[in-house]
Amino acid sequence: MNIHQRVLEAEKRIRPYIRMTSVDFSPYLSKLCGCKVYLKLESEQLTGSFKIRGALNKILSLTPEQRRSGVVAYSTGNHALGVAHASQLLGVKSIIFVPYTVSKAKLDALRFYPSEIKIYKKSDEETEITKYARAFAQKKHMTFVSPYNDLDVVAGQGTIGYEILQQVPGADAVFACVGGGGLISGIGGFIKEAKKMVKIVACSPRVFPSMHESVRLGKIVILPIRDTFSDGSVGNNELDTITFPLCQSYVDDWLLATERQIKVALRLLIEKHYKLVEGAAAVTLAALMNNKKCYQGKNVVLVLCGSNIGIDKIRKVIR
Repeated sequence: MNIHQRVLEAEKRIRPYIRMTSVDFSPYLSKLCGCKVYLKLESEQLTGSFKIRGALNKILSLTPEQRRSGVVAYSTGNHALGVAHASQLLGVKSIIFVPYTVSKAKLDALRFYPSEIKIYKKSDEETEITKYARAFAQKKHMTFVSPYNDLDVVAGQGTIGYEILQQVPGADAVFACVGGGGLISGIGGFIKEAKKMVKIVACSPRVFPSMHESVRLGKIVILPIRDTFSDGSVGNNELDTITFPLCQSYVDDWLLATERQIKVALRLLIEKHYKLVEGAAAVTLAALMNNKKCYQGKNVVLVLCGSNIGIDKIRKVIR
């Protein structure tokens, strides 16, 4: 499984369709943390999230016959938008499943696209809906596009690592939030095979550290869903996910952040950088601030993975 080569292929494949997001050096955060802090602004990617990369690479990797048959996905957020946007760009039919508890705001965002939306009414449990969506795709001879459990998706997300090495060639560490692990598996898989000395740091909310606990215990664990500012990283992993061994291989350190620390980090990014980002993006800054002694004098890249935050959470941050 050569992630490095797969990322290079994905880079060529998706480059005409995506932005090379900028990297901003932060004087304020650098002084605060005692290291050089660079912000990789995936929050300014198309659809407001890195997810478009993996979705595009997966759909572009399909055969003409598979594209004609269409794709299926399950998501309540950034992955759904990524698949909807990618399928619209490429003229591919898409069906997206959402739970009956999905917010009106997320449904409204999806309805800007021609994707067919199906509401799953039996449960709002992610693994159950994913299983159902996979079975539906198989029955209809369509392709299921996983948000993380797919090598083409992982390689697409890994193009962020390709860009980081070009933009910050002296990077000592790269921080990324972890949910299903597709983002950090792709970034880590590419960077570690190019520059082994760069530390790959996984960041999770303390109230829901699913992959963190899975790696610690050596097996996939299922945790009770809990509310967090980092809602984009919440969700239990499929038991056979390919990202589990990839995280075991490529991640050097696992850091946690409390809800208070995430809230403080969100506010700093709004007040000091005028960047509106989602909680999952702020987890990286929260984790760095909580462990800054370990990175004194280093060049640290924080991947700000998305900007899709609801007004309710913004009010909680700024009040």
